[in-house]
Amino acid sequence: MDEKRMSSQKPSAVPHSAFGAVWPSVVLIGCLMTLPLLVFLCSGGQWNSSTVWLQRVSVTVHQGFVDKTVHRGSEDAALSLPRDNRLGGLIAPGFDEQSCISRYQSSHFRKPTPHSPSSYLLSRLRKYEALHKRCGPNTALYRKSITQLNSGHSMNLMECNYVVWAPFNGLGNRMLTIASAFLYALVTNRVLLIHQTEDLTDLFCEPFPGTSWVLPSDFPVKDLSSLRLGTEQSYGNLLKNKKIKQDAKVMAESLPPYVYVHLQHDYEHTDRLFFCDEDQLVLKKINWLLLTSDMYFVPSMFLIPQFEEELRWMFPEKETVFHHVGRYLFHPTNAVWGMVARYYTSYLAMAEEKVGIQIRTFSWLPISSENFFNQIIACSRQENLLPGINLNATFTTSRRDKAKSKAILVTSLYSEYYERIKSMYFEHTTATGEIISVYQPTHEEQQKTDKQSHNQKALAEMYLLSYCDVLITSGWSTFGYISQGLAGLKPWILLSPKDQKAPDPPCVRAMSMEPCFHAPPSYDCKAKKNVDMGAIVRHVRHCEDVGQGIKLFD
Repeated sequence: MDEKRMSSQKPSAVPHSAFGAVWPSVVLIGCLMTLPLLVFLCSGGQWNSSTVWLQRVSVTVHQGFVDKTVHRGSEDAALSLPRDNRLGGLIAPGFDEQSCISRYQSSHFRKPTPHSPSSYLLSRLRKYEALHKRCGPNTALYRKSITQLNSGHSMNLMECNYVVWAPFNGLGNRMLTIASAFLYALVTNRVLLIHQTEDLTDLFCEPFPGTSWVLPSDFPVKDLSSLRLGTEQSYGNLLKNKKIKQDAKVMAESLPPYVYVHLQHDYEHTDRLFFCDEDQLVLKKINWLLLTSDMYFVPSMFLIPQFEEELRWMFPEKETVFHHVGRYLFHPTNAVWGMVARYYTSYLAMAEEKVGIQIRTFSWLPISSENFFNQIIACSRQENLLPGINLNATFTTSRRDKAKSKAILVTSLYSEYYERIKSMYFEHTTATGEIISVYQPTHEEQQKTDKQSHNQKALAEMYLLSYCDVLITSGWSTFGYISQGLAGLKPWILLSPKDQKAPDPPCVRAMSMEPCFHAPPSYDCKAKKNVDMGAIVRHVRHCEDVGQGIKLFD
């Protein structure tokens, strides 16, 4: 597939328009209690926006994300800082701010992004919001579409067509696939609806004004959570059983009322034909698509000819797709945002630099905790991300007065890595004289995706990581992909072990902040043969952490 140059004219659719810290808690509390007074005196007795911000910070001792004292205004502690509350126009007007505080406050805890959404993307989002409001749950057009769904076949010229997303795998996978499904809905003029299971309740605010993205509970197709590879109504199985033909001229009335799109990691050749232009022309005529996936499949959408130009206009900076779509779609509910804001203002806000270390190991890539810890330290030292320790020097108060403060935020299912990093900096001074504090919000010991409280804590940690200045992430981890995308950062990626040992080098700097599509199709639909999908166009190349994976680059 040759890379096409963008035309000089825009498409006609463009409108004119607690945990541990190195220093004892009592010292930390004492310092922070006196800090507002010191700032007041140093500023000549004038209260300014910075001192107002400091007044609103409350210091507490946490156990997990559960507070032991009342916080005074920690959720809006940084409101006095000038920020773009609408994220460069991503956020539409018309929302009730108090019903979803994070929508307007999240950016206050993060450095302003240098990546602005394109005017064309903004116009498409406004157009989509209008479509969703017309066709969303409990509207006349939605009820009309349900009647069509019960008719036993698809219908031509329906005003509303849908893609229904159902959850599979962990929260990171779910967020990446929701973003992928939304982008697919955007380029195909479909409405995205979410099958919200109990473990997904009270995680995300509604992203679209004046409507809901939650699939009504009386949806006629039941057992959406059981959709799998062998589902009879999957597009791949319908092709294999010759119940659907790859014929762009097929009549909509001859097609089923809905088709299941199986894009999980175990998908087969016929499922992967979803990414072929000819098959998209068939799927376009089916009114309802049900979709499950555990992968970020956006990169392969950029290789579908009929979507290519539209996607280029929406994302001139191709590696900003999830950065913009993720910040547009995902806003933690007030319950989750309370965890995020309280933890950030109590522990991270005052640090001059914040380093996030996202740690995840996988059973198919075994490595001992000792070897992995050494890999993390080797990476941080090699890239000058964390200071070395001085085995002989002693700490003095005069050194601390001039020292730079650095907070290390560790996220892991286990506490071992946090404890070792904390002990290292507790027992020794740093070679640079920096003051190091180490924090870990939770350590759940095992992934509990079916538990709502577990998912709430995981989401809170993703957001806390996204407020760091520097990120070290684990290869293959969708958790890390979410944080780096929201932050707009290119992390240092801890590479996969070899023979249960840390590789050399221990980590590499990501060349793109985009997530990786772990298992893309290798079939060239036009050439009718397998090819290297990471070598077709310049902006779709192989991932740093997953050799067979592909991701978007600029």
